[in-house]
Amino acid sequence: MKKAVILAAGWGTRLTPLTCKLPKPAIRLLEDSLLEHNLKELSGLIDEAVIVIGYKGEVIQKKIGEEFAGIKIKYAKQKEQLGTGHATQIALPFLDEEFLILNGDDLYSRDDIKKCLSKNPSILLKKVEDPSRYGQVCVKGKVVSEIVEKPETPVSNLVNIGCYFLNKEFFKEDIEKSSRGEYEIIDYLKKFISCNDLYFALAKRWYPITYPWNIIHITENLLEEKEEKREGLIEEQVTVKGKLIMEKGSVIRRGSVVEGPTYIGKNSVIGPNARIGKYTSIHDNCVVEDGAEIVNSVIFSKTIVSARSFVRGSVIGERCNIGKDILIPSFFSNSSVKIKVKGKMIDTKRKKMGGIIGDDTKIEKSDWLPPGVIVEKGDLVS
Repeated sequence: MKKAVILAAGWGTRLTPLTCKLPKPAIRLLEDSLLEHNLKELSGLIDEAVIVIGYKGEVIQKKIGEEFAGIKIKYAKQKEQLGTGHATQIALPFLDEEFLILNGDDLYSRDDIKKCLSKNPSILLKKVEDPSRYGQVCVKGKVVSEIVEKPETPVSNLVNIGCYFLNKEFFKEDIEKSSRGEYEIIDYLKKFISCNDLYFALAKRWYPITYPWNIIHITENLLEEKEEKREGLIEEQVTVKGKLIMEKGSVIRRGSVVEGPTYIGKNSVIGPNARIGKYTSIHDNCVVEDGAEIVNSVIFSKTIVSARSFVRGSVIGERCNIGKDILIPSFFSNSSVKIKVKGKMIDTKRKKMGGIIGDDTKIEKSDWLPPGVIVEKGDLVS
């Protein structure tokens, strides 16, 4: 029996305010949560997954249950956030000698996982243009020669993407806590490669979710990959250009224009006379009113975008109410937008960046919602 560990216990603080009520692996991307996407990719490759849960783990248990996509599911609870190495130790009693490990907050592909599973022990790497934000890996021949965690000067454009095919021998060594005060898988790996061979495979498709705007980027890529589906009602005098993925129960009312690729979930109402632009994902039970326009944005379930409002490059949480004539953003930046996250200014690398709006927020009237604005859960902007 092939088994996997999925590390899904973290707080997801850099994704605030979208993780105030959800653990990061439960964040929805088109029709499925991040965790469901990964389990579907694992279907047929493994028989059992041990999901290590912590922060709001009951949300994951309720959503996934004891079986998903033909995979038997077990849960191990990490009561303290003491790192990925500690989380894996908690899962060891449920595992056989060899097992796959996946980060629960990254999106992987089936083909890449298969490459990693072809040899034990193995790590999955990805070649990236900017490795500065990641742990970097040097290789020699077919094996890993060095692992460096976020060096000031890059040593490699190959980065560790948190997918490993390992065995219990790795976790018998004693390691110290890292500078973050955690026990890290990476420190087990460093000890191992000092006197053993660690093989590697190169991934073609990997999407990390670190910051809220990553959700927009991943949605863009998933929309390109999906096949068209039109299961709702499209009234007369509606213009649809490009690929539309539309779930049952939804309606696009007359006079509306939809430019794909775009996703519309279940039981949502678009229009009349609304405009939905490229790379937009509107989830279940949403309402986009007369004359509203949404472009390149993700709108979570049960949210209303009222008449004549404009939303671009934004992530809007669940059960929000965007009032009439609201502009998000109210102007476009001449350079890429920077947003403060945990006290540090982070470059989104997006010029047309709108807002990150937490769940249950009502925006009634605002003369100034600038690019990159973050509205915390439940804030009232008026």
